[in-house]
Amino acid sequence: MIPQSAVKTIDPASVYAVMINEVVPKDPRQDFYGGSGAAYAESAISLFRQADVDVSTVSELLDRGVYLTNAVKYPKIGYAVETSAIERSLPLLEEELSRFQNLRVIMLMGDTAKKSFNMLAKKQTGKNCIPSGATYKLRAGEFYFGNVRVIPSYIMTGGNLLIEKSKTQMITEDIKKMMEIILP
Repeated sequence: MIPQSAVKTIDPASVYAVMINEVVPKDPRQDFYGGSGAAYAESAISLFRQADVDVSTVSELLDRGVYLTNAVKYPKIGYAVETSAIERSLPLLEEELSRFQNLRVIMLMGDTAKKSFNMLAKKQTGKNCIPSGATYKLRAGEFYFGNVRVIPSYIMTGGNLLIEKSKTQMITEDIKKMMEIILP
């Protein structure tokens, strides 16, 4: 579902790309639409800047047609995201995505996002959208859900971005690809 803080500022018809992260943070104030200083928002903005997209806020991303969300709408309890949490969140994600009729790109940011989207695709079409395999190999392929390009990438939040610089580089390449597709 679309966060309340974004409802007043978003025109669903102006959204051309959705980036689906893995799971909401335990503290909602740290989510993409949590306000100034939110960790998820800062992480996303940093990646866009590294991809040469001049933005300073999540609102500016919305103005450019990019919407950020999470596949799992409940904070994870342990280290891994439970399949039951993905299944419980799936109707919410499906409803959220259904609002955006002008989508051109969906980016799947991490394995949980990929698994969640594949469950949604299988429910609607009877087959997965993204095949099994390592993300670094899948990134070279072109995948579509109807007319929407689906790009598998890496999780865009958390401390792993500080450690795994190669993944950060690949995410920025994927963002550049997404922006090329959605630019008019």
